[in-house]
Amino acid sequence: MQPIINSQLPEFKLQAYHKGGFKTVSSNDVLGKWAIFFFYPADFTFVCPTELADMADKYAKFQELGVEVYSVSTDTHFTHKAWHDASETIRKINYPMLADHTGALARAFGVLIEEEGLAYRGTFVVNPEGKIKITEIHDNGIGRNADELLRKVEAAQFVAAHPNEVCPAKWKKGDATLIPSIDLVGKI
Repeated sequence: MQPIINSQLPEFKLQAYHKGGFKTVSSNDVLGKWAIFFFYPADFTFVCPTELADMADKYAKFQELGVEVYSVSTDTHFTHKAWHDASETIRKINYPMLADHTGALARAFGVLIEEEGLAYRGTFVVNPEGKIKITEIHDNGIGRNADELLRKVEAAQFVAAHPNEVCPAKWKKGDATLIPSIDLVGKI
């Protein structure tokens, strides 16, 4: 198994449902800004709408940080629209909902459950150069937390802007960081 951290975003071109219409989103559209790929198993399910709503509630905060959020499932863009139209919870979503109906993107990220044609709950943060900086994969019965993801994105952005510093456990924006040096060895 190859490490995914610091690997390049896979090339893709997918249809998306976004703000009442359909559009094409490609890997080239992602470059130049921070991005989150938020894989989930399927539309019209149980845990998925709770996660997508949590991300929708934090979307403005992610946007303030210059981050675009892309939810991704193996459903079609037509199914995303139907779910949006049918669910008050999903109507809150303002970020693009990518349709990976062939599973190619989920497979490239290593989250496709081949025998089911569904994705695990995979979260990937990509920097403006297209490098994957954060990954988290859950079994499908375990929901994610957008607040924790927001904290991780802030840490990734801080480290990118301050390459000689690192963020310790539970670091939050504004907290002290560490500057790795021989003087810190054994002192923390």
